[in-house]
Amino acid sequence: MDERLLRSLTPEVLGVLVRRGADFAAAEDAVQDALVEALRVWPADPPRDPKGWLVTAAWRKFLDATRSEAARRRREDRVEEEPPPGPAPGTDDTLQLYFLCAHPSLTPASAVALTLRAVGGLTTRQIGEAYLVPEATMAQRISRAKRTVSKERLDRPGDVGTVLRVLYLVFNEGYSGDVDLSAEAIRLTRQLAAVVDHPEVSGLLALMLLHHARRAARIAPDGALVPLAEQDRARWDTKAIAEGIAILQSALARDRLGEFQAQAAVAALHADAQTAGETDWVQIVEWYDELVRLTDNPVARLNRAVAVGEADGPRAGLAALAELDPGLPRYTAVAAYLHERDGDPGTAARLYAEAAHAASNLAERDYLTRQAARLNTRLKKS
Repeated sequence: MDERLLRSLTPEVLGVLVRRGADFAAAEDAVQDALVEALRVWPADPPRDPKGWLVTAAWRKFLDATRSEAARRRREDRVEEEPPPGPAPGTDDTLQLYFLCAHPSLTPASAVALTLRAVGGLTTRQIGEAYLVPEATMAQRISRAKRTVSKERLDRPGDVGTVLRVLYLVFNEGYSGDVDLSAEAIRLTRQLAAVVDHPEVSGLLALMLLHHARRAARIAPDGALVPLAEQDRARWDTKAIAEGIAILQSALARDRLGEFQAQAAVAALHADAQTAGETDWVQIVEWYDELVRLTDNPVARLNRAVAVGEADGPRAGLAALAELDPGLPRYTAVAAYLHERDGDPGTAARLYAEAAHAASNLAERDYLTRQAARLNTRLKKS
């Protein structure tokens, strides 16, 4: 199949959806979903009218996403209209649904995927990206989970750990800016913390508050992504930072360290620095060491490579990066950043361009494209 044809048709299809009334971000997501479908279907069954096929598929994807979002909002509105529950103040049906979807008959991974799709309102593509698996694989996992749960009685709620994982992923998807779910994730985690005495619940709440406190500074007025080191720290929510740090300190004092507490500790060190140059990268590396020990998560290892590059220099960061799978999301962007810091703008520019091409988030793609253009301009002048 001619992938150049797909790329050339993308702006036209996007324009058709916008003219039909779709907002740009939703239209872009729908077109991306349609392109994924085309890559799957066209090799065996090429359409006579590629543009018409893409427009139809993208419009259907847009309508599906719109209906899903509308359904989620109706659920939230119904919850807000209900009177406060009697014996368990602070709880609502939404949190109960999270526990029911985290059914003991499911594996934790399947329970998380099902809950994100059925209650969290995320698309199969978004869930697949969070799990670092193809969309088709995630669709099969969710279908199997639905079949399994359909044979069970929903009278046994799942465990807290699975629900925490769901809330964490819902918050991350909302925090990325693709779907406005971060405030809802914080609300539900507060409710969970009010009824469950567990240090990891507190750790997750602290992590959410510390990240959410920086949200206003993450996007420039023109919509451009602002990296942490360049953010205006005066725009950070100091009240949320203070609350997050207090909750984290209380959780750490119980000496039952978990992955969310370790991540919150990293976020607290960033929040505690008055300037980017004052960041305690040595401590951050130590916390990432703890996080890798607890989870062996490849994304944690990737973030650790960045921290090592800041603490011990870009060569050390590149050495840590070389031990990881180059297929990891943002691997190429991290490599570009470290090569630039190491004084190799040519390699950095090439890698920034590659990372931009692979980025699924529009703001991230624009940021990486600008980094590549900045370095290429510098190289032409030198």
